[in-house]
Amino acid sequence: MYPPARHPPGQPLKFTVTESCDRIKEEFHFLQAQYHSLKLECEKLASEKTEMQRHYVMYYEMSYGLNIEMHKQAEIVKRLNAICAQVIPFLSQEVRLKNACQCDMQSQNVQQQLQAQQLSHGHAIPIPLTPHPAGLQPPLPPGAGTASLLALSSALSHQLPLKDERKHHDNNSEHPRGKACSAYVCGFRRYSVLCLVAPGLRTPLAVPCSYPSPFGMVPHPGINGELSGAGAAYTGLHNISPQMSAVAAAAVAAYGRTQVVGFDPHHHIRVPGLPPNLSGIPGGKPAYSFHVSADGQMQPVPFPPDSLIGPGIPRHARQINTLSHGEVVCAVTISNPTRHVYTGGKGCVKVWDISHPGNKTPVSQLDCLNRDNYIRSCRLLPDGRTLIVGGEASTLSIWDLATPTPRIKAELTSSAPACYALAISPDSKVCFSCCSDGNIAVWDLHNQTLVRQFQGHTDGASCIDISNDGTKLWTGGLDNTVRSWDLREGRQLQQHDFTSQIFSLGYCPTGEWLAVGMENNNVEVLHVTKPDKYQLHLHESCVLSLRFAHCGKWFVSTGKDNLLNAWRTPYGASIFQSKESSSVLSCDISIDDKYIVTGSGDKKATVYEVNY
Repeated sequence: MYPPARHPPGQPLKFTVTESCDRIKEEFHFLQAQYHSLKLECEKLASEKTEMQRHYVMYYEMSYGLNIEMHKQAEIVKRLNAICAQVIPFLSQEVRLKNACQCDMQSQNVQQQLQAQQLSHGHAIPIPLTPHPAGLQPPLPPGAGTASLLALSSALSHQLPLKDERKHHDNNSEHPRGKACSAYVCGFRRYSVLCLVAPGLRTPLAVPCSYPSPFGMVPHPGINGELSGAGAAYTGLHNISPQMSAVAAAAVAAYGRTQVVGFDPHHHIRVPGLPPNLSGIPGGKPAYSFHVSADGQMQPVPFPPDSLIGPGIPRHARQINTLSHGEVVCAVTISNPTRHVYTGGKGCVKVWDISHPGNKTPVSQLDCLNRDNYIRSCRLLPDGRTLIVGGEASTLSIWDLATPTPRIKAELTSSAPACYALAISPDSKVCFSCCSDGNIAVWDLHNQTLVRQFQGHTDGASCIDISNDGTKLWTGGLDNTVRSWDLREGRQLQQHDFTSQIFSLGYCPTGEWLAVGMENNNVEVLHVTKPDKYQLHLHESCVLSLRFAHCGKWFVSTGKDNLLNAWRTPYGASIFQSKESSSVLSCDISIDDKYIVTGSGDKKATVYEVNY
């Protein structure tokens, strides 16, 4: 018949149990090998994706920086054109021709240098140019514009004879207030301008006037005596707008006596020491604080004379300590009373005793996350005995600080892969966490359980603050929105839409104002019940953190431009400014408003003492 090892033809194929198991095993090994191969390919693709994202971020930052520089150059060119348009028509023909030749030569040199740079780089960099005024040469590159200004200033110094002012100064010395206020006009044909100069100041404040005068410095008959006192307008000065009257009143209020001297037309220079938004006068250095009405109209804010003085308003901040954390400091908080500072970096929170300024080492270290994951937020409960830490992990850790050695007493786990910000209710019973999936998790701290989630943000929730009465919550997100939540009813109350991602926010403890820091470099201060708001423009890069003083009269913001800015609530008069050596990622203010702590990208935290 057939050998036992062979299968008879026409018979169905039969396998023994052992053979079936062997075949299943072979198939399993084959599928397992395919799985490992596909897993390796997935990991490789994920690695390439991460690398591409890193390159994208790097190229985005480079292009962003280039765009800023290009806009700055365009603004410089625009201002130079405006200056030239106003000055050139009043020069003699000979001087005008000489200046035109110098400008042309400088322009050719600059253009040749730009062409050489473009050829060396192999591609051209577009330079935006603004339309030039009628009767002038096209806009010049920055170098050429500077040369033309130098030529113009030289020409003016020869063409405009200046009057000897010593005799006039002697005549004013007998005034009861030390110096009488007299007026001069520097006119170019029918254009003239008055300029306020307080004693000891380096730069004047120009005030336009319609009085026609010839070349040179001549007394202005519109001034009768001296300027009036604080809060009043000019005495006997005509053809001055209400805004200019407010400027004069602020000058008198700040300096007591003010002199009016001549200056060139349509140029308004900031007066150091006055509320600096006076530079918002048309034609001068752009203002940084604007009021935005309900219909979107923006107007420079005329700061009140007492905007930078009074109880609770600091004069400046002095750096008193540097805490070398060793990693980028993404989160900081200060204890109450002010003794300890907590700095969050990669994987851990370090505790510093700042009651001894010479202490350069942390008193303890709290290992919260994996070594490569950053702490994004840390918050102390009001009693100062418990610290809650969140970051690039799905788990929040609750630390008991009352023990001799701090220890974890609980962990809260959510479905989101990261927590960007934390807030604690005033009664210490509830913790709110901003999740990377856009949800706001609400935690019961007593039972360590998730109570609910506020859903609304369509991208990561990046920042959070809570009202002092614990009834309202404010959150900002990467979806360009700020939302308010009613904590009693558990629902969304308001939504404010912006054109930029929201990186930071703070709710004023004593008023109805909310300050928002954004990716587009702006700080916006919103009234929570009215459509009015203020827009502040001192930052040159994205605003990464923001915190109100507990008195509510001022707040600070920090940014990628290495700046710490202190602002007056709500209109944003600049109180003081400090520039650090790297991006300032986080900040906090002590409960008594006497200390500020910042965390920065150069792996350290900085402690400032606020002086009043």
